[in-house]
Amino acid sequence: MLIAHKIALDLNNVQATYMARASGTARFAYNWALSEWSRQYEAWKADNSLIKPSQMSLRRQLNALKREQFPWMLEVTKCAPQLAIIQLGQAFQNFFAGRARYPQFRKKGVHDRFSLSNDQFRIDGSRIRIPNLGWVCMREALRFSGKIMSANISRVADRWFVSITVDVPDSSHLPEAKNQGVVGIDLGVSALATLSTGEPPVAGPKAHKALLGRLRRVSRSLSRKQKGSANRNKAKHKLARLHARIANIRSDAMHKFTSDVTRRFHTLGIEDLNVRGMIKNRYLARSIADMSFFELRRQLEYKSGMRGGLVIVADRFYPSSKLCSDCGYKLDKLPLSVRYWKCPACGEEHNRDENAASNLKNYAVSSTVSVCGEEGSDSGRKTRVKPSSAKQEVSARFDQ
Repeated sequence: MLIAHKIALDLNNVQATYMARASGTARFAYNWALSEWSRQYEAWKADNSLIKPSQMSLRRQLNALKREQFPWMLEVTKCAPQLAIIQLGQAFQNFFAGRARYPQFRKKGVHDRFSLSNDQFRIDGSRIRIPNLGWVCMREALRFSGKIMSANISRVADRWFVSITVDVPDSSHLPEAKNQGVVGIDLGVSALATLSTGEPPVAGPKAHKALLGRLRRVSRSLSRKQKGSANRNKAKHKLARLHARIANIRSDAMHKFTSDVTRRFHTLGIEDLNVRGMIKNRYLARSIADMSFFELRRQLEYKSGMRGGLVIVADRFYPSSKLCSDCGYKLDKLPLSVRYWKCPACGEEHNRDENAASNLKNYAVSSTVSVCGEEGSDSGRKTRVKPSSAKQEVSARFDQ
């Protein structure tokens, strides 16, 4: 199993300059290869006798040209331009397979990153050795043990990070869940999540909403600066740091919540939300995007899988809010503004979010019994839960 550990770097001015040069070299190689790929592909469509472009042929072309036309490329590691072209080849594979859009040119200040192969760097405690630069200090040591596959160095605002990918032989390095049973998790906008256990709802950080006033002031200040001036560059870095702060606040809350839930419960029931359709609501789009529902689901799946748990995803059209969790009566309509409703059949009064969480718990229990009803499916099992391919999709690579 591939696990990526992202670590902040402590750089001096010389090291930061090298990182900027290496990322600029990788960006130039990527854009050059994308331009050549498009040109050669159009020529190949006109004349099939010509060679069809590929990342291998473009790498050979760049190696033949760079000593004469781009000698500044030799000042940084050779992995920066070569792996950038390999990544372009992977982007085209995803495009032709229908998994992604046509590759776009990388921009300075937005895509500042480069990669290293596992034979071009070394790890020694809290240090990493980078070619043509030397040892660089990291904020912490690598947490995982296994075969180191690669390293990706990137910049977020004014900070540099290294993401080290490790092939871990045993993905279940975390202790198993405490086995507190099954829990249903209803995601929302006013509260991030409501659990079926009756606990108080988990309030989302709403970092973007909290810092929206400051974000508008800094953005307005940037727009008033003269293009190309030093003050505009300072304002741009200030805005980037504020966006990074918003993302860090949201990520911190996500990791704390998902770690707590997966540590306590072995089976989780969640909804398959249509986030792309939900954000088309102009009144709720900002609040929905601020909650990061997809990232929450991703973290629940991989953390639960590492602890031997199971995530049951209810169908997108499952009426979790309209269904009475006591008698099973289903309402025909339930507007979003209605937060409490009374069941016409049994007379039970329901809180909308708590009722949805209870229904998701019942759905998870029934799905676990029907899909994983063999040995080890009960709450007191000792064996690891076998994930259902129809209900769970565990990511093979993630950042921690």
